[in-house]
Formats: sequence, structure tokens, C-alpha cells
Amino acid sequence: MMIKAVKSKIHRVTITQAELNYIGSITIDEALLEASNIIEGERVQIVNLQNAARLETYVIKGERGSGVICLNGPSARLVAVGDQVIIIGYGYMDFEEAKTYKPSMVFPGEGNQLV
Repeated sequence: MMIKAVKSKIHRVTITQAELNYIGSITIDEALLEASNIIEGERVQIVNLQNAARLETYVIKGERGSGVICLNGPSARLVAVGDQVIIIGYGYMDFEEAKTYKPSMVFPGEGNQLV
């Protein structure tokens, strides 16, 4: 049996931009993507800690070291600059594999920088 389980997580990053007039997606600093094992184009869930909004979109790679976390398109209406969010990537895996799988977890510091 295959199940969907947490593969990656970027915990408590701060929204730096919200661009309504864009096709859609979330732009994430390339360094955070690498550290969390999330790739460009991957579907992710975003959970807003300020208003409990949950949404899904795909990832666009942002400039390395910039700390950028930008929700683009309609998703921009569900966040405000300064909100903290959790970004979660999921993967399908065998039930037995999922019991021992350890997700990549990132806990950025000030300015969304790796600590």
C-alpha cells in the first residue's frame, strides 16, 4: 500500500512579498529549497499561522540567500507580508517505508536565513 506522508517542511518562515498580479505559485529562496529537499515545480501546502489559511500551489526557485518567500497570484490574498507560514511537501511512499522515513525539516532564523 502507498500512503502520502510528509517529505519536507520549512517551519515558520516569514512572508516577504505577496504579488497578486502573477500567474500563481510560491517563490522560495533556493537555499531553503535545497535544505528542505523541495524542488522547483513541486506541489506544496502552505499553512498561515496568523489566520489558519491553508492552500496548495507549486514552487518557483528564488534567489539564493535572499530569504524570499513570496506568494503569487490568487494565493496572495491569503497572506500578508510579515505573516509566518509553514511550507510542507508530501511524497508517496510504501507503508512500511513511511514508518521509518525521516522528513527533511528546516527551521530558518531571522530573515528566513538558514541557521
